[in-house]
Amino acid sequence: MASTDRLRQITEAVREAGRIGVAELAALTGASEMTIRRDLEVLADQGVLERYRGGARSLLLRGEEPPFALRAQEGTDVKQRIAAEVADLIADGESVVLDSGTTCLEVARALEHRRLTVAPLSLHAVNALSGAPNVTLLVPGGQPRPGELALTGPLTQASLAALRFDTAVIGCCGLTAANGLTAYDLDDAAVKRAAIASARRVIAVTESAKLSRTALAFVAPASALHALVTDEAAPEDETGAITAAGVTVRKV
Repeated sequence: MASTDRLRQITEAVREAGRIGVAELAALTGASEMTIRRDLEVLADQGVLERYRGGARSLLLRGEEPPFALRAQEGTDVKQRIAAEVADLIADGESVVLDSGTTCLEVARALEHRRLTVAPLSLHAVNALSGAPNVTLLVPGGQPRPGELALTGPLTQASLAALRFDTAVIGCCGLTAANGLTAYDLDDAAVKRAAIASARRVIAVTESAKLSRTALAFVAPASALHALVTDEAAPEDETGAITAAGVTVRKV
């Protein structure tokens, strides 16, 4: 098992159990107890769990999003394919507001050599585009969330309200036809709504697993989206329902 897959499996097991022993995790993953102890140290450093002698207890609630550092290691190939598809949908000369999150960070990297005006909503994406020769970079105000470095708060919302973009690229924590686009964090949801309101076209980006998920904070109905870019494992019933809401669905 790849280390990123094992870290994810350990995270899910600890979160579901609340607390679990090293021996149980070794049996679950097929790794040695020494490997499990190293993995637990990594996850403890990321704030996912707390170590105790012989095991670990979760620091994440079931409704919380895993830390950025952990998510950034997951599904990078899928996220890069989604990002490449989004880049093909954006024409040179456009103005783009780019949401926070790991998939949107890959979109930022895919746009690095394009002639665009881009307003990233996370400092990770600002950093990725800071040296792009043909990108006009707009940096909204706001307060960065620790780890995530997503810009939030009234300054961010005011910056977005003062601008009008051709395209908004929006990530999500959950998306269904019934419950719309949702986020775990209330401040993040407010910024997403402001980005959507400032754009002529809205492209949602997400891995297929999030299409069966609903998070805490409502952002917008599925009908507010113009396009959805996801991967080919997306469930047909959900993508069909989203298409019926008037959204163009692209699978990569």
